[in-house]
Amino acid sequence: MPKPAQPPIHTRLACAREKQPALLDFATRLVLAESPSDDKAAVDACMDLAAAHAKSLGGRIKRHRQKQHGDILELRFGPPSSATKVLLLGHLDTVWPLGTLKSMPCELRPDPHGHPRLYGPGTLDMKVGVAMAFSAVELLTEAATLNQEIILLLNSDEEIGSPVSRPITESLAQQCRAVYVLEPAQGLAFKTARKGTGDWHITIHGLAAHAGVDFTSGRSAILELTRQIQKISSWTDLARGTTVNVGVIGGGTKSNVIPATAWCEVDLRTTRKADGPRFEERFSTLKPTAKSGCTLSIEGGINRPPMERTSGTVKLFRQAQSLAAQLGWQLEEASTGGASDGNFTSALGIPTLDGMGAVGEGAHALHESVLIDHLAPRTALLAAMLAN
Repeated sequence: MPKPAQPPIHTRLACAREKQPALLDFATRLVLAESPSDDKAAVDACMDLAAAHAKSLGGRIKRHRQKQHGDILELRFGPPSSATKVLLLGHLDTVWPLGTLKSMPCELRPDPHGHPRLYGPGTLDMKVGVAMAFSAVELLTEAATLNQEIILLLNSDEEIGSPVSRPITESLAQQCRAVYVLEPAQGLAFKTARKGTGDWHITIHGLAAHAGVDFTSGRSAILELTRQIQKISSWTDLARGTTVNVGVIGGGTKSNVIPATAWCEVDLRTTRKADGPRFEERFSTLKPTAKSGCTLSIEGGINRPPMERTSGTVKLFRQAQSLAAQLGWQLEEASTGGASDGNFTSALGIPTLDGMGAVGEGAHALHESVLIDHLAPRTALLAAMLAN
């Protein structure tokens, strides 16, 4: 049976504009349901809203229940027997603790330049993007052009490294021809590459002693830590796009005590998948410097492989760019040092296009907000990509 004729993209845009008030209403309800990653009950309550909305649109709902983290929602729309599937990838957990709304209310108001914005915790990252996905599915359903199965996966733990959702994400992605990630745009651009991430916790064990009476008997863990920090910091290679950052340190007890323990937390960013094993080997073979008298222990590893700019992803971007041009705007591509769940799907070889969510600024910041003027065009573009 031939596919239904697709309406012109300007028709989709007009429909998206009509649905924008409903999109904003749903997005506001999601934001008001505060959902910090570490509060299972709160995340589950936000998932309940998404499940109810999916049901109203005729979605098929599977809830992956979790004991310690929030539940994960797998929502399916369109013909279940379709030969092709697309994964829409999002998350509903945020970095904001319960009660943030008191000092950072969810409200629609103009910014200092007069542009209307939706402010509030989790608006940009990424509850408005989730609302856009539902709206795009609704556009296709009402136009009778939902001709392939769409899987909308809403994770509950993305902001803490996706410890339980990763295998679900990877399993579903392997059923799909493409993955569209609803993370916020890079400026106005879609993201075709992201850096991979790793994190390590290094602990140095020395020997305490009185700094005035028995100085030479001590073994300074802090001094040894500084040597290790210098060494691992030298692994940064900006030309290769690799950075190693010691972001947190601690140790010691009193200024008159030779410190017996010290520690640091390290962030790694890489652009190439092959760099992951190389750095895991480097960290695993760290040794205390000679004659320091200290011992060293280390925990951690690669968390997300990089999302590399593959030919499959570029092909998806070119499709999106062509559709955006029909709407009268020049869509650009970008890379970013931040990671998302799209890193997992791209590393599996599935074409993955990221940054397809809202436009705004202030993710994880007090001024987090979404620009309203971009909602309808980007929702129409998302719908058009889902119909291809």
